[in-house]
Amino acid sequence: MNHLAASELILNQDGSIYHLNLLPEQIAQTILLVGDQNRVEKITQYFDTVEVVVKKREFHTQTGTYKGKRITVISTGIGTDNIDIVLNELDALVNIDFDTREIKPEHTQLDIIRIGTSGSIQQEIPVDSILLSHLAVGFDSLLHFYQSDEIQLEDFNKALERHLDIYDRNSKPYVVAADQHLIAQFSSPEVYEGFTGSNVGFYAPQGRVLRLPLRDDNMKGKLATFSHRGKKITNLEMETSAIYGLSKMLGHRALSVNSIIANRATGNFTSDGAQAIDKTIRYALDKLVG
Repeated sequence: MNHLAASELILNQDGSIYHLNLLPEQIAQTILLVGDQNRVEKITQYFDTVEVVVKKREFHTQTGTYKGKRITVISTGIGTDNIDIVLNELDALVNIDFDTREIKPEHTQLDIIRIGTSGSIQQEIPVDSILLSHLAVGFDSLLHFYQSDEIQLEDFNKALERHLDIYDRNSKPYVVAADQHLIAQFSSPEVYEGFTGSNVGFYAPQGRVLRLPLRDDNMKGKLATFSHRGKKITNLEMETSAIYGLSKMLGHRALSVNSIIANRATGNFTSDGAQAIDKTIRYALDKLVG
């Protein structure tokens, strides 16, 4: 079996995984990901019990139970580069034996659900609504560093390249689907179906201008007008594509549940962001326990 070197599988002195600072027994098989460290307790305030609290850098983890179901909540920080760390280390916690440094013969599957904020780029998806990302497109290059062709939707990739006419020094987009079982579990008439764009930044990559000019002044418009197989890009954020891609490659199930706090098409922003995200949290928790 393949023995993983100390430089590849990095463990702390207490045996925990390097960045997350977690031991295998400290996580559940259901994982909720949030960007903001302070949002972890916004979720676990509803838990019956909290058994684990671990903090390191931007990664704040709490594990406990909600209506009898064991759940782990982890803050990732912002961006797909952080997701690369979090997803690989979560998988290592359940699928690598830390004593032998070998991959376990039996695979453990995680359910990984992002609960995050996002901005709509379509008029019909209002502020303070909840959106499930059925598809996600990444405008970073993360998945292109992995052997990921089999899990990408190549016809969407090509359609996006043509429509956006992307600058040749930018990364090519990649499209990945959510887990269909989780979509079925979380869907209801209360929520919107979405195709989420995961950007590499908050300003120019999402078409925002403060003092720096954009290379493509019409990028936001191009994103909003894209359509392929009846699907159009509905909202923008910065993590979902990497969560979907890495989860599929690692054999986990993933879904992104978005709290829409801005509408870029109408120029509206939520008047109460805390209430909007709390509504999304409570919706997700109740869907988890069915």
